[in-house]
Amino acid sequence: MTEPSAKPQQLLAEQLLDVRRLTKQFGALKACDQIDLTIEHGEIHALLGENGAGKSTLVKMLFGSLQPQDGEIFWKGRKVRMSNPAYARKLGIGMVFQHFSLFDSLTAAENIALSLDAGLSLNEVAQKASQIGETYGLPVDTNALVGDLSVGERQRIEIIRCLLQEPELIILDEPTSVLTPQEADKLFITLNRLKSEGKSILYISHRLEEVKQICDRATVLRHGKVVSHCTPSQETAASLARMMVGEDVALVERPKAELQSAERATLLEIDGLSQAPRGPFSTALRNISLNVAAGEVVGIAGVAGNGQSEFFEAVSGELRQDQASTIRIRGQQAGLAGITQRRMLGAGFVPEERLGHGAVPELPLTDNLFLSRYRTDAKMFLKGGWLKIISQSALSSAAKRINAMMDVRKNAENPVAGALSGGNLQKFIIGRELDRNPSVLVVNQPTWGVDAGAAMRIRQALVDLSRQGSAVLVISQDLDELFEICDRIAVMHHGQLSEAMPRDVVTAEKIGLMMGGAV
Repeated sequence: MTEPSAKPQQLLAEQLLDVRRLTKQFGALKACDQIDLTIEHGEIHALLGENGAGKSTLVKMLFGSLQPQDGEIFWKGRKVRMSNPAYARKLGIGMVFQHFSLFDSLTAAENIALSLDAGLSLNEVAQKASQIGETYGLPVDTNALVGDLSVGERQRIEIIRCLLQEPELIILDEPTSVLTPQEADKLFITLNRLKSEGKSILYISHRLEEVKQICDRATVLRHGKVVSHCTPSQETAASLARMMVGEDVALVERPKAELQSAERATLLEIDGLSQAPRGPFSTALRNISLNVAAGEVVGIAGVAGNGQSEFFEAVSGELRQDQASTIRIRGQQAGLAGITQRRMLGAGFVPEERLGHGAVPELPLTDNLFLSRYRTDAKMFLKGGWLKIISQSALSSAAKRINAMMDVRKNAENPVAGALSGGNLQKFIIGRELDRNPSVLVVNQPTWGVDAGAAMRIRQALVDLSRQGSAVLVISQDLDELFEICDRIAVMHHGQLSEAMPRDVVTAEKIGLMMGGAV
């Protein structure tokens, strides 16, 4: 590791991108504070940092989506102003966002054509896209509807669309977060091919082992400042995490469950869950059965779009079943019950989408807490006789307790949910459920897009809850996460769920193959 210092004297022409003192401020918050960054021709450069460290703000300025208040950007030695994304693309900068911007009802070729100049016919676009896909190992059916494609195939469309614009610098934001291990390996082959052709890649990821594997250099941000530059291959995942967080990130402690499997009560039972698709791009659930016992964490692996969202909706009560016996919580039939009734039985639920589903962006944290617990904790948060009054002091006390337990970092005493970074909001939402000490907790993508420090805290909290006697069900696309915290792992593919296998006897390779449907 080397600390930030003056740039070495070298010709600007040798550098593809040279960023000097780039600064962006939102109110009193300096999201980026005098950022220096250089990217050479033909290198894969990692951009690392916690949630809220300034990574997204920085790349948005590089891509012209935001304008800096201070600093300079040099492109191939020439000072430029990234006035908008169109100008950035014209210079030779492309970006593949973490959240895909594709229309499900259009074909792959039609989606690609929307981002290109109007001079090409749809057939020409499809032909060029197929050629790019063949050249770089990104096969895709250009005539297929995007809504019918896997997440991996959709990502290929985004990359092909970017490559058709002939960029010299490609910004990739969490590109492997939705891929199987095998798909990720294929993506790395593509990236190394691009690098060998002299193209450069700015690579954002929280998966530090893959950063070590493929990145030549790294710039680390913390609280909007550059805190270090390093060569990832010469570091460990722990040392990279330490640079990001500023202190050692503890490993998740997973003590052995005190009760033997035969002695544990089954707290969540799913028996023959089937569900028709809700729309043309929804996934049908087919005869899913699963039990989760007290004292264990059971994980469900799978590539996004294989029925995980539909499964969560069914288990949480957002979509009720036809028979009460399909779902049992603590022995009570709950298939016909809604979310609140299932919460009253002792269950807790954390959805995948934080804003809009897990929390109302415009409401403060205390109001979001009340909305999810006004029935289950009425005695705590409501006072008075026939005419109930909300106890603001009780809500404030509970929010402070949750924030302290989960280390939720915020810029105000009781900010609106939308003002928190993604990782801090996720910690609050999970803490909101943990504060109830639920007998059953179902969590969908618990650490998606969350930095190493926050992820460790969330994972440890889930393990601790299980070891206190609760049943925890975790739906996740992150295999490292599942192997770190789970006692058993099942795989969901095309709406079907495999048998839950003991984590100690199954391999990541086998899980990855099952996620892709090869086993």
